[in-house]
Amino acid sequence: MGLDLADPGFDYSVLSKFRARLLAGAAEMKLLDTMLEQFKAQGLLKPRGKQRTDSTHVLAAIRTLNRLESVGETLRAALNAVATVAPEWLREQAAPEWFDRYSTRIEESRLPKGQEAREQYAELLGADGSHLLSAIYEPSAPAHLRDLPAVQILRRTWVYHYYAQEGRLRWRKAEDLPPAALRSDSPYDPEAHYGNKRSQTWTGYKVHLTETCDDAEVHLITHVETTLAGVTDSELAAPIHEALAQRTLLPDEHFLDSG
Repeated sequence: MGLDLADPGFDYSVLSKFRARLLAGAAEMKLLDTMLEQFKAQGLLKPRGKQRTDSTHVLAAIRTLNRLESVGETLRAALNAVATVAPEWLREQAAPEWFDRYSTRIEESRLPKGQEAREQYAELLGADGSHLLSAIYEPSAPAHLRDLPAVQILRRTWVYHYYAQEGRLRWRKAEDLPPAALRSDSPYDPEAHYGNKRSQTWTGYKVHLTETCDDAEVHLITHVETTLAGVTDSELAAPIHEALAQRTLLPDEHFLDSG
């Protein structure tokens, strides 16, 4: 950018606001497409060579939560969402102790200590969440409550962490949980999922980068795809090929990891 090494640079908000405008205008690929056209004009990029796709992790901008925190915060988020659109209806459904239990965010420092106490607390959360979901799905409840994203997240989270036994919800043991890739760790970013690649684990997304890899040629990125954390490179072969075909950049050989 031609700046001096000691230049303080610009405020971080400039970059984040610029990214937000790109996304809002669906213009995030315009710069890459323009660069690729220039590379083709200069003879640096040719179709029908070798390309490879590899991925790396993208961390979600969320607070890291353990299971109890995640479940409690998911219920709190659902209560806040319902309170915003139907406060009088929620006041009729809420138990008096809910106002103290869910008035502040759920944090480890305020959770019970010891495995037995924590399981009891987890089942208390489960009963509260189940009561709220049952009330929302009653025919007499406002129909639009079922479509709230926070309510949908609550329903999926309860299926993941609880099971029914003798008429009550039980807290699943770690070994009985569904695959971790199905878990959403934050009600405020439901697309942020657990990811695992070799020894790397994270919560967030995965970015898949496709580049040319011919010997003795400059290597250039030709496509970028951001997905859920559990998606492997090979699963994206078809959409990557479709995007490369639109740019007339299909390779003769394409190398991808199978995950």
